[in-house]
Amino acid sequence: MGTLYYGDNLDILTRYVPDESVDLVYLDPPFNSAQNYNAFFQEKDGTAAAAQIQAFEDTWEWNHDSRAAYDALSLRSDKLGSVMRAFMEFLGPNDMMAYLAMMAPRLVELRRALKPTGSLYLHCA
Repeated sequence: MGTLYYGDNLDILTRYVPDESVDLVYLDPPFNSAQNYNAFFQEKDGTAAAAQIQAFEDTWEWNHDSRAAYDALSLRSDKLGSVMRAFMEFLGPNDMMAYLAMMAPRLVELRRALKPTGSLYLHCA
């Protein structure tokens, strides 16, 4: 209670969040807008500063990381492994498959962490 975690949510969920311990999940994943989003800074007087850093890149692409995520999922003998193999057969290795390969294990972990009486809100635009 009252703890803020920083990092990959999949890692945080698997390492620190117990089963059935969460009342509410609001998930606002990237939407593959193909844009980079920046965090802007302000001067001490509150005016906009020229300084900024890239906050995140909202682009999903089939690459080594998404392939590794898919490979791990496809080896599972449960429904998730089966559906991921079916998605791959249907979609092939593309950007949408990369999105599914990265989102699927997070959704599974969130469901594990959610209390039976809990709610999960997934923002899909």
